Amino acid sequence: MDWRRAMAWVDRYERAWRTPGVDVLAELFTPDATYQQAPYRQPVVGLPALARMWEAERTGPDERFAMTAAPVALEGDTAVVRVEVRYGDPVTQEYRDLWVVRFAADGRCRAFEEWPFWPGGDYRPG
Repeated sequence: MDWRRAMAWVDRYERAWRTPGVDVLAELFTPDATYQQAPYRQPVVGLPALARMWEAERTGPDERFAMTAAPVALEGDTAVVRVEVRYGDPVTQEYRDLWVVRFAADGRCRAFEEWPFWPGGDYRPG
């Protein structure tokens, strides 16, 4: 994996979020991919489960948001990307994420791990 391919995958991910339906997910993720939405959360496993989660999590393909991404680290088949997303116009919610993306040889994601943070979030143990 290299940065050009990793960031192209991030661009395709954003386009997929803006695309109706879930058929495009097979172009992004391997059939047995895992998708962990936050540390300590159980990962979603496999394309059918990922598709259900995808549709449940987004308002719809016409959801208003702005997304930026910047590379952080790349080692072998794994990229870490800093992602910022601002939802709404005006902005009603924002997140700053670290994505840990492990790629298969064909360039699709085989394991996705998200570390989301948001303004005002409490990051200390309870």
